[in-house]
Amino acid sequence: MAIPKIECIVPQWPAPDRVRACTTTRTGGVSGGPWQGLNLAGHVDDDPAAVAENRARLAVQLALPGDPRWLDQVHGTRVCRPGGEAGPADACFEDRPGHVCAVLTADCLPVLLCNAAATRVAAAHAGWRGLLAGVLEHAVAAFDDAPGELMAWLGPAIGPSAFEVGDEVRAAFLAEDPTDSLHFQAHGEGHWLADLYGLARARLARLGITMVSGGDLCTFSDPARFFSYRRDGITGRMASLIWLQP
Repeated sequence: MAIPKIECIVPQWPAPDRVRACTTTRTGGVSGGPWQGLNLAGHVDDDPAAVAENRARLAVQLALPGDPRWLDQVHGTRVCRPGGEAGPADACFEDRPGHVCAVLTADCLPVLLCNAAATRVAAAHAGWRGLLAGVLEHAVAAFDDAPGELMAWLGPAIGPSAFEVGDEVRAAFLAEDPTDSLHFQAHGEGHWLADLYGLARARLARLGITMVSGGDLCTFSDPARFFSYRRDGITGRMASLIWLQP
């Protein structure tokens, strides 16, 4: 049986043509079982040969100019620099054409960034822990541009009607900025529905970044299209990619 063609979501944002970006779905690929489709993560107990084949198909079908830089993500704030050392990181940036930034997600929020001059791009893995710790602030700091020259795209993540958290998560955000209360809705005693998209937009706005697109796709509620750790436990990962075309 033929493997379906890889389906990707291309950001609808005002990025210059030289900036290329996309997020994969689970459509396509050769993984089976709970990783069914295009699992691109090597750390979720999928068959390594299947992951390698999925990554090879991704490179061919997207005509990637080089292999993506796959990060060892730990819900932290470290940003990998061009040609920098390997190690745990949750964001990377590039100013070299043809070098592909990538983050893997299955409910956490992928954030892609670029500048209006099309000289630098970045990708960040932003779950609630990373958002709270400041991964977006660290990724934005990799740019020399004024905030008004930067733009962001928010990829598929668990939506505000599905992401339940406890009192301690809400309290941690409100301790940094009480206005973040706008992004939590009560959901029973001691429980809240958190809006990752809203929290990310608020942080970007506080940094002066107002050109923010995306933020309207829920991984949890669309099992045919997206992997979701909160929904399934054992599952694959999508990739969000960004690069400067040579």
